[in-house]
Amino acid sequence: MSDIGLRSPMLVKDVMSSPVITIKEDATTNKVAKLMDKHGLGCIVVTSKEGKPIGIITERDLVIRVLAKNLKPDTLKAKEVMTTPLITIEPDETISEAARRMSRLNIRRLGVVYKGQLVGILSSKDILAVMPELIELTQEKAMIEGENMAQEIKEESPPLAGYCDRCGSWSDNLKEVNGEFLCEDCRAELESEG
Repeated sequence: MSDIGLRSPMLVKDVMSSPVITIKEDATTNKVAKLMDKHGLGCIVVTSKEGKPIGIITERDLVIRVLAKNLKPDTLKAKEVMTTPLITIEPDETISEAARRMSRLNIRRLGVVYKGQLVGILSSKDILAVMPELIELTQEKAMIEGENMAQEIKEESPPLAGYCDRCGSWSDNLKEVNGEFLCEDCRAELESEG
């Protein structure tokens, strides 16, 4: 497709945030909140003792599972508050596929995993940031496809039968030229004038 000037689809790896800030499953939720504050984040990925991503804690999780229940953040472990499992996507998937997955699962963040390793986080906010470019890509593609389709229709359209718009005589071989349906003789005459 790139040979006709159309840009390739945007991929998860082009938009994701990296590196990912993580915390061990036994850390307190108080430490989770401090880490979020320190890095200006809306989520932290929770890892097992072996370092594998096992869940995610979002600001919403802290509000619903800690603050709303009036629990002490320094007594709860990350594993008790996290949403599990961490839903993931490959870095070479398209942004469109990521958005569909988020919508279908009603989530706002995906872990980006490459060969079993967490390499990034993709949020709905990341996708919204590139929406103008995605819209331009879609419009560009539609325009090119529309031009190609119009050309195909023009090339494939069989001759029409009827009266010539220029000379008024009947023809079984009318073709459209500049908005007029012309017979073979009038088309030839028009070409010799030009």
